[in-house]
Amino acid sequence: MMINDQLEFMKVAIDIAKYGLVNGIGGPFGAVVVKDGVVIGKGCNSVLSLNDPTAHAEVMAIRDACSNIGNFQLDDCEIYTTCEPCPMCLGAIYWARPKNVYFASTRHDAAKAGFDDSFIYDELNKSFDDRTIPLINLDTDGASNLFEIWKNSPIKKSY
Repeated sequence: MMINDQLEFMKVAIDIAKYGLVNGIGGPFGAVVVKDGVVIGKGCNSVLSLNDPTAHAEVMAIRDACSNIGNFQLDDCEIYTTCEPCPMCLGAIYWARPKNVYFASTRHDAAKAGFDDSFIYDELNKSFDDRTIPLINLDTDGASNLFEIWKNSPIKKSY
């Protein structure tokens, strides 16, 4: 893919972000998923309109693309996003397994506008007990047994 195509796809993501922003859908973020030079998924930040803290642009675009192609992975796809992905979106991106991610603004640019995710990056390096929201392990046999059921399931599909 040539750089001009990449810039055109980024412009599409920017247009989606503007649409969501001016229509009160959510914050100033947009993303598209591209496969073989075709946009197969798009999304704008929809946190405000859906009352869903996970409705970030990248997650919405991944959901749209996966639904459109009938697969939970985005092999040989590229994601274009108007901002460096936050930790949640980065996790979703890694699970979706695209081949590339292109971003425009950085997380530092986002922080200057009030979207500062640095505290999440900091939290990830802390022990469970030292986090702002403690993670408390309730080790039970029932939960562990779910993995055994999965390992022996005839419908199991690796991902």
